[in-house]
Amino acid sequence: MSLPSAQPSSETGVHEDVTAVASLERDAELMLRVREGCSASFRILLERHRAPVIHFLYRMVQNQAIAEELAQDVFLRVYRSRSTYEPTAKFTTWLFRIATHLALNRLRDGKHEKGQQSLDTEVADGIARQVPDKVPSVEQRMVREVRFEEVRKAIEALPEKQRAAVVMHKYQEMEYTQIAGALSCSESAVKSLLFRAYETLRSRLAHLA
Repeated sequence: MSLPSAQPSSETGVHEDVTAVASLERDAELMLRVREGCSASFRILLERHRAPVIHFLYRMVQNQAIAEELAQDVFLRVYRSRSTYEPTAKFTTWLFRIATHLALNRLRDGKHEKGQQSLDTEVADGIARQVPDKVPSVEQRMVREVRFEEVRKAIEALPEKQRAAVVMHKYQEMEYTQIAGALSCSESAVKSLLFRAYETLRSRLAHLA
């Protein structure tokens, strides 16, 4: 099944164009319009959240192609659930709950293949933003690449729920309440997951301090 096009719906009462829909401030309002049949609103949500979802999924499954495939499934599920959507929680909490569920299922099924990371990908993913204006030496670049790779592997080695919590907390900058909603657990459970995860990471990466 393919995602709906961005063509405006012909249903009565829905005539907003993409510009008007984009002016809405809240994701929940956009999703309510999707529930009413406004495909332009869905396009706005897709464009706004696709990259963060893929980024999260990639850090979970360590494979770009699989992350993009899972992201497609995430948004298909969002669209299929439009008729029953209720804004009882932040849209992003609901969105990442779906993404987390799919990522954990993929990991547990053992169907993912670890992709090979190029140095360019690693730099673009997180190192380049930290490089000062001056051009680093070859030795400095090698040290950064080794450190980044060790951090990535340490996070990848965490238990699945701890890894998901760390990725959402550290890289998606989500609040405890949002992470709890995505993982279907309490805030105290999230804090416990993060405490154990960060303690493990500190131990494994102590040599980098």
